Amino acid sequence: MKYEIEYIEKIAKIIADNQLSEIVLEDGEQAITVRKEISGVVQTVAAPTVAPATVAPVASVPSNKEEKTSAKKGTPIVSPMVGAFYAAPAPGAKPFVKVGDVVSAGQVVCIVEAMKLMNEIEAEVSGKIVEICVEDGQSVEYGQVLMYVE
Repeated sequence: MKYEIEYIEKIAKIIADNQLSEIVLEDGEQAITVRKEISGVVQTVAAPTVAPATVAPVASVPSNKEEKTSAKKGTPIVSPMVGAFYAAPAPGAKPFVKVGDVVSAGQVVCIVEAMKLMNEIEAEVSGKIVEICVEDGQSVEYGQVLMYVE
């Protein structure tokens, strides 16, 4: 499966125009994923059998409402992948963090399970957890805000 850059750019435009976060194209054992990052840059990730392609950035301007909301709540911790959110290391265990807890940069705050792999998500900044935006066991999207640290 070989993709021309114009074809990939059209896919990137579809993502931007339709407020999608990701498109996956599969052909037998080969696949290509075009994903929109939270910063508005579209990134292409290819399976090992396909050479990665580069796509030009797509401009994304957050609304004033979004800017004010995130400014009030603090720094967002976002999901780096599509998967299932888990607040605790095991069912019935104490959650990693709860609203009001103070965390340090690098501290594990939750897990996102993707393809049966448990991926520990760490706080990028130190501060207090002011909001947890998802429920335990909920499916999350790439770039979705999981919680805010102030």
